[in-house]
Amino acid sequence: MEKGNYSLVTEFYLIGLTDQPELQLPLFFLFLAIYVFTVMGNLGMIILIGLSSHLHNPMYYFLCNLSLIDLCQSTVIIPKMLMNLLSEKNTISYHECTTQFHFFAFFAISECQMLAVMAYDRFVVICYPLRYSLIMSYQVCSRLVGGVYALGLTGATAHTGCLLRVLFCKENVINHYFCDLLPLLKLACSSTYVNEVVLLSFSTVNILFPTLTIIFSYVLIIANILKTQSTGGRSKAFRTCSSHMVAVGVFFGSLSFMYLQPSSVSSMDQGKVSSVFYTIIVPMLNPLIYCLRNRDVKIALNKVIESTFQ
Repeated sequence: MEKGNYSLVTEFYLIGLTDQPELQLPLFFLFLAIYVFTVMGNLGMIILIGLSSHLHNPMYYFLCNLSLIDLCQSTVIIPKMLMNLLSEKNTISYHECTTQFHFFAFFAISECQMLAVMAYDRFVVICYPLRYSLIMSYQVCSRLVGGVYALGLTGATAHTGCLLRVLFCKENVINHYFCDLLPLLKLACSSTYVNEVVLLSFSTVNILFPTLTIIFSYVLIIANILKTQSTGGRSKAFRTCSSHMVAVGVFFGSLSFMYLQPSSVSSMDQGKVSSVFYTIIVPMLNPLIYCLRNRDVKIALNKVIESTFQ
């Protein structure tokens, strides 16, 4: 297509979760409450782990980074969505849109990899308890976390770089509540073949491989638990694993539904519902699932509260 035959889009219009005006205000208060809870839960967990010396071990180091990722992920998505719920003109500039997508992709990919690292950590501590401190040394943990963020940055940069090559003209209405890749590609007036190949390739690396790592780790964990003679210890381990698997299942299940199905059968309305889980619900639930049910966290929280009011 020749450049003279079209005008480039400079801003997009976000449809949001719904186009029904009577639902805008209830949704605003709902997601505002979720955002406040998410920020308090994840920021509180980061501060608690930082203040409590007995939580300075690999498990809580990874949890601290997961809370940071969830906090940033929510902040990339929800504030703009809240503004749009109160605004009649739900627009976002082209540069703001690509920036939002870049940070969303970075934190989403980082969370996928971090969950896999956390599953591996649980595998080592349960299956190799005597060698745990040697295997999961400070250097190893730092490299794992560094690798997580490096993979996130690589994936986000690749997707954003390919997106910047796509031409948008005429159509500028995004059927979503934030700038996600698939809704944007549906508006393109140039070829998106490269974007789709990159999306499928990176989705395999960042969704399928971490999922297999988590499943393999928990299969070995469960096999080890079944060998445990103590009924109490077995029950406690199963409760911990089941809660972690629920969070992982919701996160990766919703991601897979959005990104691993053919574009010909995908529905943006279904995709929006799926996106709510991995961008909004899971970051809110992670502090509850991973930390607040944990005995060590409760003890640390009580100590911090007691020292504050003494």
